[in-house]
Amino acid sequence: MPMAGYLIKIVGTCCFRPLRLDIDAGVCERSVDEDPLAWTRDFDRHAAGEFSMAVVQANSIIEDACQIESGRHGTFVGIYDGHGGPDASRYVRDNLFQNFRRVTEEEEGMSADVLRKAFSDTEEGFLSIVKKMWTTMPHLATVGSCCLAGVIYGGMIHVANLGDSRAILGRFDRDVRAVVPVQLTAEHNACRESIREELRLLHPDDPNIVILKRDVWRVKGIIQVSRSIGDAYLKRAEFNQEPILPKFWLTESFTKPILSSEPSIITHKISPEDQFLIFASDGLWEHLSNHEAVDIVQRYPRSGIARRLIKFALQEAARKREMRCSDLKMIARGIRRHFHDDISVIVLFIDHSLASQSSYSGPILSLKGGKQADC
Repeated sequence: MPMAGYLIKIVGTCCFRPLRLDIDAGVCERSVDEDPLAWTRDFDRHAAGEFSMAVVQANSIIEDACQIESGRHGTFVGIYDGHGGPDASRYVRDNLFQNFRRVTEEEEGMSADVLRKAFSDTEEGFLSIVKKMWTTMPHLATVGSCCLAGVIYGGMIHVANLGDSRAILGRFDRDVRAVVPVQLTAEHNACRESIREELRLLHPDDPNIVILKRDVWRVKGIIQVSRSIGDAYLKRAEFNQEPILPKFWLTESFTKPILSSEPSIITHKISPEDQFLIFASDGLWEHLSNHEAVDIVQRYPRSGIARRLIKFALQEAARKREMRCSDLKMIARGIRRHFHDDISVIVLFIDHSLASQSSYSGPILSLKGGKQADC
């Protein structure tokens, strides 16, 4: 398909390519306790165990996208939290795993470098579309996405992250005799002092690299995350000018990228104490702590557990606004964003006998999420 035709497919429709298993194709339950803006997929197997998946929309057009892919490359999970529009998160959903699979085959194995190269190729692919469509669709230069990806293969967990989504490992602690959370990712968000210091060190000649604006720290006073896919207007000066909207223009020029697309990567050897993984966009973590999320997964049945995590998050969002959760669920998309963000959650349970294998001969699973409510 020509590049322009592919892009129109991304931005001009809310339903996507048919898949063997696809949340957009109606194979999952329609609601989270009858929430008209929520979808779930329960309960199924991946190459290293079982999984549960759920999504709830808040924006007028959902900006979250997510996926789980399982086959001979192990289990691949992605959570993509878009901002400025859905284009970047949908592009990542449709291309990151394909890049990962190709690089894995080229390198004949899995490593942190494989993930890093897959991220880099995905970034370059999206920026090439921005450049190609610059005169006809300049808004693409101001669209970006956080990107959280995890791979379980050969007894190892590899997690790569850009932005402020989060991956949590639920591990049994023998000392306290309970499952406790182990956070595998650190948020690239200017609200964290370590990120502000990192940005100041990278841009020593720019006293305005981070600005406190309405009690929120932002990079250049514009955006909270410091790493992403996309956001070309803060990475290449050629895109920080007309015809993008003036609110995105910087008053001073720049010669090196302000935001980074270099992921933080952690590799963890699976131990007998490791029970499950929670991958979720920041919409979940705004309302649940790591301990609360792990406790919920531990205490309730596995089937429907991603849906239950979203339910608890919505209950907390409603409590903060002194309203009933049932009333919150009746609020229309768009307006709903004033109460909570789009939320995507995937919970992977670890079967140690499967997770340690370096080959997989079971059924292939390809499941993608991220669609508009009225498709």
